[in-house]
Amino acid sequence: MKTSPNLLKITLADFIVRAGYQMGKTPLLPILAASLGATDVLLGMIVSVSTLTGMITKPIFGVLSDRQGRKIWILLGTLLFAGVPFLYKFIDTPGQLVILRLIHGTATAIYGPVTVAYVAERSGKRKAERLGWFGMARSGGYVVGPLAAGMLLLWNDPADVFAVIGGLSLLAFIPVLLLDETADGGPQTATRNSQLATRAPFRIPHSAFRTPSVWLSGGMEATVYIATYAIKAFLPVYALTAGYNTAQIGLFFTVQEGVHLLLKPAAGRAGDRIGYYWAIALGMGGLAGLLPLLTVASQGWMLLGLAALFGGCQALIFPATVALVADQIEPEHLGAGLGFVGTLDNAGKVAGPVLGGLLIAGLGYVGMLWLLGALLLAGALVVATVLPRIRVNPSPVAASRTAE
Repeated sequence: MKTSPNLLKITLADFIVRAGYQMGKTPLLPILAASLGATDVLLGMIVSVSTLTGMITKPIFGVLSDRQGRKIWILLGTLLFAGVPFLYKFIDTPGQLVILRLIHGTATAIYGPVTVAYVAERSGKRKAERLGWFGMARSGGYVVGPLAAGMLLLWNDPADVFAVIGGLSLLAFIPVLLLDETADGGPQTATRNSQLATRAPFRIPHSAFRTPSVWLSGGMEATVYIATYAIKAFLPVYALTAGYNTAQIGLFFTVQEGVHLLLKPAAGRAGDRIGYYWAIALGMGGLAGLLPLLTVASQGWMLLGLAALFGGCQALIFPATVALVADQIEPEHLGAGLGFVGTLDNAGKVAGPVLGGLLIAGLGYVGMLWLLGALLLAGALVVATVLPRIRVNPSPVAASRTAE
């Protein structure tokens, strides 16, 4: 694959700031909150409030990046990632920490839709593959961050570790400042976006939210997140009752995320070749079949095998869903569409543990897994059989894009 300089720059920047952000989230943030006297309920709010911020603001930042350009918002997001960590040393109460987390969460709300739109509009016919490489680097930050924070906490207090995070995040300005501002749509795209910004800088582009692929991608991703986040919340308890130890349970999630990370580029390439609908359907169908198998895995190697398959199925789904939006939505509304997809994603992440708890209360652990599997299977069948028949063709500008 021909290397894109802009893709390398935005990927490096995203890896730096995401690794730093994850350093500040786990295990650093709960430890800091507890040291300030936060109760269990308030600690949970502190940890989750940044996700709620993204639910509300991602479409807004996507729209603004469509109007005003991606680079200015990437710069602002980088400034928040690098600047906010230095403020944690001034926090004295849990309430102040909640407010600061709202501000800090704005950085991820900006980076989420804007960086993905930046990559997608420069990827030509290999959107899913390039988004897979980008997602692989982003996921790498989730792996590196918690480990680095845990090691730093051995010798430093939480406020000092946040200062280190701010210093590391400043490095992201180097690739960000070198990014190309001009979109691959060329002068016509730039002129159209400028006219939109002048005429209606704050108007919500309703056509972005009427595009079927936006609802499809967001809905399918939200469905997957409901299932996977329910598993994250309740599998540890179920596995302990089934005789697994905590090390095996932790290894399950490590293997799942590791395989997901490593297979994203290859799975994205497969999606480009076989079609995004088929990639999504295969991934969701695979997850649907794997969930009930968690109830019959009686050996540690079986649990880890299922974890690897989980990761592979996720790798098929997520590059393809984003590429589907980028392939079908109008270029001037790409940020808005991806922002709305991000909102639906966050809704699934929040709803997953809640729905899982309700299902366990009514059906037990086994019933929850079977019902979530049925939900994923239904989604896979809809994607494979119904949606291709009503597919909306890509816009002429999107269809004519070529890779850098």
